[in-house]
Amino acid sequence: MKSKIIKVNSTDNVAVALVDLKAGEVISFEGEEITVVSDTKSKHKIALQKFESGDRIIMYSVLVGSANGFIEKGDVLTTENVKHQSEKVFEKTGTIGWTTPNVEKWKDRTFLGYHREDGQVGTENVWLFFPLVFCENRNIEVLKEVFEKELLQQKVNPHQMLLRSLVNNTIEETAADLNSSNVFNNIDVKFITHPGGCGGIRQDSESLAKLLAGYVNNPNVAGATVLSLGCQNLQISVFKDALKSINPNLNKPVLIFEQQQMGTVDEMLSTIVKESFEAIKKANNTERKPAPLSKLRVGLECGGSDGFSGISANPTLGAVSDLLAALNGTAILSEFPELCGVEQELVNRCVEDDKGQKFLKLMKAYEKSVVDAGSGFDMNPSPGNIKDGLITDAMKSAGAAKKGGTSPIQDVLDYGEYITKPGLNLLCTPGNDVESTTAMVGSGANVVLFTTGLGTPTGNPIAPIIKVSSNTELMERMPDIIDIETGAVIRGEKTIEEMAGEMLDFIIEVASGKIQTKAKLLNQNDFIPWRRGVSL
Repeated sequence: MKSKIIKVNSTDNVAVALVDLKAGEVISFEGEEITVVSDTKSKHKIALQKFESGDRIIMYSVLVGSANGFIEKGDVLTTENVKHQSEKVFEKTGTIGWTTPNVEKWKDRTFLGYHREDGQVGTENVWLFFPLVFCENRNIEVLKEVFEKELLQQKVNPHQMLLRSLVNNTIEETAADLNSSNVFNNIDVKFITHPGGCGGIRQDSESLAKLLAGYVNNPNVAGATVLSLGCQNLQISVFKDALKSINPNLNKPVLIFEQQQMGTVDEMLSTIVKESFEAIKKANNTERKPAPLSKLRVGLECGGSDGFSGISANPTLGAVSDLLAALNGTAILSEFPELCGVEQELVNRCVEDDKGQKFLKLMKAYEKSVVDAGSGFDMNPSPGNIKDGLITDAMKSAGAAKKGGTSPIQDVLDYGEYITKPGLNLLCTPGNDVESTTAMVGSGANVVLFTTGLGTPTGNPIAPIIKVSSNTELMERMPDIIDIETGAVIRGEKTIEEMAGEMLDFIIEVASGKIQTKAKLLNQNDFIPWRRGVSL
């Protein structure tokens, strides 16, 4: 390690501690000596100058806070001596140029994916079961038990016996050589439950309909079994309208069952098991075939961030995002509360002025709703974030935004809208990592890169989640949830560009089904819709 501290941008007036610093320790940095005032843990920030109350604190070349009193040069920044502050943005002020990265190494590369009739390509082949309303969650859970335990050849109930007979007939018909525990080798069966679909405002049901329609349209999904009660806000017609809006020419099998029209639970479940099994058999015939990297749609996520996330893992994702943009692939940057303070750069990167205005409108409306609820974006950093050096929302945001790289922003999407343009897309979601990941997959992401400095086991029912640690220690402590780590960047052993190249190669292997992510091995299938309204 060349230095004990690092300044992220030449204009910054604070630095990040790369190792634990002791009070009284003298550090040589940029031609001068700095005396450490207080014990400072690695990942935290120290002042490179004296600050008076109200002085602006700059990191990543943007305003990330202001001094809440006098701060001595060399002292650590804390929640006591720093308060959240960010620049106000009202309009686009210019256009930011972009230097396209060299993608010669990857321009002819392919991944092995599942080609859909609409031109999308999946990295997984999933048959998805989900309800339109929470009243059907129990039936979904029963079906989950039946399908998972029988397809994985475990224990028995009456509906499972029905499925077992269907499975045995299939084995006899195809003379399948089953050397694994799975009956089907080429498709996964996944299940979603949720607390929505009724009882709230109609807008929440419509929003949920768009999200679920996005999951059906996602190229990782081969088809779906949908359960409806019948009387709920999220009517079948609302769901079908959402599907048609996203893809008028959708040609996937979508089996919809309405309990209030089907008699007893037993009759309904028996029908669902039979019809779903036949559809799953057909979907299992789809095989992986080569696809260009332009068919990759990568969600960019962070959760359990630490003080290193913004200087190792997130910039690496940003470089991957730029590589994808240069290859005509797609990247999605979400978590709008964690873009607070960097709005000006993002607005100026929008290729169309109206997209920049849409971004600002969404940001302001979101922030107003938070303030109206008695809170604010400044409350976004979690206790874990703060403990590991992210003490203001603007500071956290400036590092989180690095996931989006430097490429032009091609489109801005509200929650539930589906991707239509390659390149970098902004998607309005909460900062909650599971809600955000859920939304990106609903907007078409077929793989997600998820950075973490503290560790989080998040996964998704239909898209592989590649967990990226910002430091080596986390990888060593929690190897069962981390797929790839970027600690070499902190130590100065690899550049961001070198790390990004390795990560893109890793994505290709995961997208081709050659590597299973840790989240998939743990069977981590998180799904949380964003409820913007109130319960009625």
